[in-house]
Amino acid sequence: MQITGYKTRPLVPPKDSLLDAIAATNLTLQSGDILAISSKVVSIHEGQCIPTDDIEKDTLVQKEADWIFCAPASRWRRVFTISKGALVGSAGIDESNGSDHYILFPTDPFKSAKKLRKEFQKIFGIQELGLIITDSTSIPMRRGAIGFALAWDGIDPLRDYRGTNDIFGRTIKVEMANLIDSLAAAAVLEMGEGNEQTPVAVLRDCKNISFTNRSRSKDQLLVEPEDDLFAPLIWRKGWKRGG
Repeated sequence: MQITGYKTRPLVPPKDSLLDAIAATNLTLQSGDILAISSKVVSIHEGQCIPTDDIEKDTLVQKEADWIFCAPASRWRRVFTISKGALVGSAGIDESNGSDHYILFPTDPFKSAKKLRKEFQKIFGIQELGLIITDSTSIPMRRGAIGFALAWDGIDPLRDYRGTNDIFGRTIKVEMANLIDSLAAAAVLEMGEGNEQTPVAVLRDCKNISFTNRSRSKDQLLVEPEDDLFAPLIWRKGWKRGG
């Protein structure tokens, strides 16, 4: 697999053209590529930015989160949020590189991914293209942020091993590989987390990928909090609806 990052000019909140910024690079796409784009620049492209003087961040988090949990006591983070199907800090609201603006998640990340994929298919005249909108989060028992897929289009997010045999002939019963988050993490590694100005990456020659022009449901990958594998640890009394 090859990963190539593309540096762009800074996109300036509250609204700036992502397509224009990418057009000024030497980005090339070919059939079978996967295009990863940071959610931050997608949000700026869509005008999902609010001046920091207009609202308190805590109030905005309450509004933007799908679910909120306020820990009674915590050495570190006290407020935990779930937004757009992901356990993230501050409902995904970011101030870094925001030029005195809060940058929100795209309103409908899957709709954004679908629209952007169509744009790049048209620009480069290709059909077999996957698109991932990436973001970063922290995960339990690990320090630092890691990339994940906030949304995607044109690519199956999972590889299902159920019903196949392992190397000793035993039938695999439950294993499914989360391809989409693995690809997103690789892309974010190339993009960086600071001032690299590299919000776009192309992944080429990826193995075990299934492209489709029919978008697969996000419900393939996303699960409700109460049904999550780690629900006994994280889904406890005290979570409240946001919005």
